[in-house]
Amino acid sequence: MTQTITPAPIRRSVEVKVPPARAFEIFTASASRWWLKTHSISATKSPIKDVVIEPRSGGRWFERGEDGSECEWGKVLAWEPPSRLLLAWQINADFKYDPSLTTEVEIRFTPAANGTLVALEHRLIERMGERGVGMRDAFTRGWGLLLDSYAQHAN
Repeated sequence: MTQTITPAPIRRSVEVKVPPARAFEIFTASASRWWLKTHSISATKSPIKDVVIEPRSGGRWFERGEDGSECEWGKVLAWEPPSRLLLAWQINADFKYDPSLTTEVEIRFTPAANGTLVALEHRLIERMGERGVGMRDAFTRGWGLLLDSYAQHAN
């Protein structure tokens, strides 16, 4: 009998000292300010100049290099400011854009006593096949570092 292993979703959260609308805006419109430049998948290896999340359902999610090149990451599946953002992560286990692969990254912005709880869930990692289990560890580390950077810029 073949056993199927389904990686658990990655769940990370941070609290920031701004209201939900501002937390959403910083996450989306200011992603270039907090996204770590080391977390690039550009094929040209040009340093990241911008991280773009187009502000609408169906919008693109991509990086733009200093040389003007663009590298797709996925797309916006749901745009619900100031409470929710759902992104399609279309990067495979080799960190290459793959339009036939979709895992989901959902970010919720919930009012908290001192600002906003920002909760991220990266799910459907099993769609990456056998390499999904190992990728879960990489994503857990990566999202942790990225949310820490986001919180530093938001506070």
